[in-house]
Amino acid sequence: MTTFEIETPRGPGRAYPHPVENPVAALVLGHGAGGGVGAPDLTAATSAARSAGLTVVLVEQPYRVAGRRSQPAAGQLDEAWVAIVSRLREADLAGLPLVVGGRSAGARVACRTSAQTDATAVLCLAFPLHPPGRADDPAKSRLAELDSVRVPTLVVQGERDPFGMPPEGPHRQVIRVPGNHSLRSTVPVADAVGKWLSSRFASRAAARVRAP
Repeated sequence: MTTFEIETPRGPGRAYPHPVENPVAALVLGHGAGGGVGAPDLTAATSAARSAGLTVVLVEQPYRVAGRRSQPAAGQLDEAWVAIVSRLREADLAGLPLVVGGRSAGARVACRTSAQTDATAVLCLAFPLHPPGRADDPAKSRLAELDSVRVPTLVVQGERDPFGMPPEGPHRQVIRVPGNHSLRSTVPVADAVGKWLSSRFASRAAARVRAP
C-alpha cells in the first residue's frame, strides 16, 4: 500500500489507498476525532468493501498529519475533506461511483459534505448522535446532519453506544451491532457493510464478472 499526501487549504492530508482490480465503485473513509485510520471498524469496513469489489481510500485529516490530536472546527474539517475527495475523484477514482463515510467525527464530515462531494451513498460507523449524557438536550443533537443527506445511508451503531442510537429515516438504514462507540466487534461491522455495499452495486459487480 502506497500512501500519498494531498494538499488542502488546511495543509496536507494523507491518503491510504486499498485498490482492487476492476472496481465497481469507490469508498472514501475518514477517521474519528481522537483516532486514526487504523481503527478496528475502519479496517473491517475496508476489508468488506474490497470483497464487494470497491476500491477503498482511507483519509487522514491535515491536523493528524501535522501531529495534532485536537481536531479543528467543523468548517475546517469539511474544507479539507472536500479538497481531498475532489482530488481523488479527478485522478485515482475517476469515473467510479463514490461512497463516502467514516467513523464518528469522520461520519459527520461525510454527511455534511455529501452533496459537495457528489456521493452516491454514505456509510456512517458509530455516528455520534449527541454527546454522552445529553440525549435530552435538543440543542446538542446532530440528527440534522444525518437528515441532510439525500442519498442512501447506512449507519452501523454499537447497541451500547453512549453517543446515542440514530433513528432510521427515508434514505437511512440503521444496523445495531454488539458493543459501544469503539465498534471493536469487527465481524458484525464487516457483515453489515459488506451486505449493504454488495446490494447497492450488484448489477455493476455482475457486469464486472461477465467482462472478458
